[in-house]
Amino acid sequence: MNTVRFTISTENFSISENNRTRSKLTEDKDGKVEAMSSIKIESVVKEKNRMGECPVWEERENALVYVDINSQKVCRWNSVTNEVHSVSVDARVGSVALRKCGGYVIALGTRFAFLNWETESVATIAELEQDKPNNRFNDGKVDPKGRFFAACCKVLYQLEKEEQMPDGMCIDAEGKLWVACIDGGRVIRIDPETGKRIQTVKLPASRITSCCFGGKDYSEMYVTSAYDGLDKAALAKEPQAGEIFKITGLGVKGIPQYSYVA
Repeated sequence: MNTVRFTISTENFSISENNRTRSKLTEDKDGKVEAMSSIKIESVVKEKNRMGECPVWEERENALVYVDINSQKVCRWNSVTNEVHSVSVDARVGSVALRKCGGYVIALGTRFAFLNWETESVATIAELEQDKPNNRFNDGKVDPKGRFFAACCKVLYQLEKEEQMPDGMCIDAEGKLWVACIDGGRVIRIDPETGKRIQTVKLPASRITSCCFGGKDYSEMYVTSAYDGLDKAALAKEPQAGEIFKITGLGVKGIPQYSYVA
């Protein structure tokens, strides 16, 4: 297992009483502190996910597609109607990605498959590691060449204690990496060239699983979360665990999702 050590830098944030709006602070050349952007966090999908993961913005549908791994379903939230539709599958589904021709490619159990949203049918493409029935695919992404990659194991990044383990990630238009910190209740922005953390956004749930940019101009960030793994006492303290959040006011945009070409 590879380990990458990040050097952590600190930044100043002004946090409101309800912990939902934050203003990033910076110093000008005269040493005066000025607010650069106002960050707003809101829950857009109230339907709880046991293990929400792998959010993908689908521009042609004005929708957010994501999976609930432990509930074995692929979900789609329409940002216009605010409705959530889901398709159940026969195994734990770790990731979903767009297909250029329509529909989705998914990694579930130990196999790759196509998902036809209209007919709710799943067609297996390939089945791997059949000798390891307890293994499964997890996070997956499409690269710029239109190839879909999914992994069973992750690289471990060593973060600060309060950040816990890294989980899903995405890249913004400036080439910076955004990392969801599961059990850390936050997403962090990292400069991949220096390894330094340059921004932190805390959320009202501890089990933050993944993130992506979306919306009309990709200026919104969508963040998935989970409630599996929390006991009754923890759930009482985190009533929004398992919901999906939208962050605006980050001052940076994302890029459109790549689509699987086959």
